[in-house]
Amino acid sequence: MNTRFLSAVLVMLLAWGLPALSQQGPLRIEITDGVQEPLPFAVPDFVPENGGSAQMAKDIARVVAEDLSGTGLFREIGSEAFISQITSFSSPVEFADWKAINAQALITGAVSVAGQNLTVKFRVWDVFSGQEMGAGLQFAGTADGWRRMAHKVADAVYERITGEGGYFDSRVVFVSEDGPKDDRKKRLAIMDYDGANVQYLTDSSAIVLTPRFSPTGDRVLYTSFESGSPKIHVLDVANVGRRVLQSREGTMSFGPRFSPDGQKVVFSLEAGGNTDIYSMDIASGVETRLNSAPSIETAPSYSPDGSKIVFESDRSGPGQIYVMSADGGDSQRISTGKGNYGTPVWSPRGDLIAFTKQVDGRFHIGVMKPDGSAERLLTASFREEGPTWSPNGRVIMFTRETEGSGGVASLYRVDITGRTLKKVRTPGGASDPSWSPLQK
Repeated sequence: MNTRFLSAVLVMLLAWGLPALSQQGPLRIEITDGVQEPLPFAVPDFVPENGGSAQMAKDIARVVAEDLSGTGLFREIGSEAFISQITSFSSPVEFADWKAINAQALITGAVSVAGQNLTVKFRVWDVFSGQEMGAGLQFAGTADGWRRMAHKVADAVYERITGEGGYFDSRVVFVSEDGPKDDRKKRLAIMDYDGANVQYLTDSSAIVLTPRFSPTGDRVLYTSFESGSPKIHVLDVANVGRRVLQSREGTMSFGPRFSPDGQKVVFSLEAGGNTDIYSMDIASGVETRLNSAPSIETAPSYSPDGSKIVFESDRSGPGQIYVMSADGGDSQRISTGKGNYGTPVWSPRGDLIAFTKQVDGRFHIGVMKPDGSAERLLTASFREEGPTWSPNGRVIMFTRETEGSGGVASLYRVDITGRTLKKVRTPGGASDPSWSPLQK
């Protein structure tokens, strides 16, 4: 599993002693919640530096361009508008030609392949100041890992222009769905954040639900009906080894999620007709009941600092969102609007909580501050649920299902302004995404 990526030792090899980012010109995107004009940029095909690298040079440039365009912060200028070409990595840039087509950022690069060894180097230029943004970088790895190197280049470009970390070199675990709606087969799968490199982690012999990455990306929690009733399993991503994590007799457990330090799991447990939230120390297996109410408490999610838990409950009627201490006890309702709220997830930045909302016959993905204020709905459709955050807390991926007996679930992602909505390409139906941290 993932041997390609694990074997691709990506290292920064050189910097050319050019000015540091903090000393650069005025090109910089300030990311806010408001509407802004995407920054126009150009990515000419990277320069092939030896035989056999031409196609890979084109492919890597395309992935970089698609990554940046998909954020909604950047607008690519197509090659048909180019006045000059980049034919050498070290040749001076004709800035006047790029200014003429209104490119504000220019990304140039070069690729060489020797057997299975691949080298990619790149530069980011502020066209209007005629300055390079930061020092050029070079990554080395295996040819099989070329897409991952492209994502790393895109992450570096994103960070230089926005000042924030990217999210392209990450993976998503999800439930792959096949077959008719009344007999749908479900199995765990994993892919790059953009839908490439899909690999299956389980077969479809048992229904699986709600996979959740660990904070280090090496383990996945999920709910399986393998024993006939829902039980929480944990899977090692590298070797696909798995085991039952919680299997108390006569109970059903579901909706698991790791604590930020990866040492605990918080989940819902149904026993005797009542569903409450529990936490479990993974090493000792000791469970702690965090609340006790006759209502249904589900979908718990830790705050980034591990001090609080947000969850959904129907204690006041339709589903609403509550926050309590990570040690349990009293909770505070934070959602106040009309409708039914569910599946709250705390942003890795700590500033927002994403949720699903059903109101007036439509489903929405929305965000609110942790105190419940500033609620904003980002999407609307027949049915959508299960938001998960990108590693930098700027994008949300979720499940959208089409209407009717042949309805199919698909994955979409939307930025927190709601301006950029994109479908994620998967081989078949897909649901329940969980976004990994950036890969090491």
